Amino acid sequence: MNRRLFIGGSLGLCAGVAMLPAAFKGVMAQRDIIEMQLESGTVSIRLFPDLAPGHVERIKSLVQAKFYDGMPFNRVIEGFMAQTGDPIKDTGLDYTKLPVLAAEFNRLPFERGTVGMARSRHPHSARHQFFITSARAGFLDQNYTAFGKVTSGIELIDQLRRGASDIGTVVNPDVIKSMRLVSVRAV
Repeated sequence: MNRRLFIGGSLGLCAGVAMLPAAFKGVMAQRDIIEMQLESGTVSIRLFPDLAPGHVERIKSLVQAKFYDGMPFNRVIEGFMAQTGDPIKDTGLDYTKLPVLAAEFNRLPFERGTVGMARSRHPHSARHQFFITSARAGFLDQNYTAFGKVTSGIELIDQLRRGASDIGTVVNPDVIKSMRLVSVRAV
C-alpha cells in the first residue's frame, strides 16, 4: 500500500470527525480496543488516544494494515516486558521509512500490562515496535510513551517464550496470529 495514502487516509478520517458539531461528538465517541490473537488465546488492549494521540494513531494504522500479523515477540525478559514489532518476514510495508514519532510522555504508569512504544536511546525515535510490561517498571515512567493497557489476557503474555536474561532475545519466538481494532461505543 502506498505509505502516503495509508497515513493520509487515516488523518483525513480524524479531521472529518474533528469538524463535527459538538452535539454529535458524544454520539461518535468511542474507546479503541485492540484484540491480539496469540496461539494461546486473545489479549485485549485499551488504547489511550487522549494521552498519546500520535502513538495511538500509528499503532491503529499499522494494525489496520495488518502489519503485526505474524509478528514475533522477539524480546521477552522475565519479570519485565515482552516486545514485538520487528519483522522477520516481508510485511509489504517499508517500515524503515515510517517517520519517527515525537515522544508523548504522560502520567500513565508502567505497571503490569501497560503498553508502551519501544525506541532507541533518543526519546523521539519510536516507529513501530511496542512492548507490554509484565511487572511494575517505574524507571520507564515519563521516559517512554505509554499508550495502552492490557484489559484481559495478561496471563498469555506471561506464557510467552523467554529470551536470554540480559537482553531477552528469543530464539524461537511466539508470534502474533493477528491484531484487529474493535471499537466499542462509549457509555
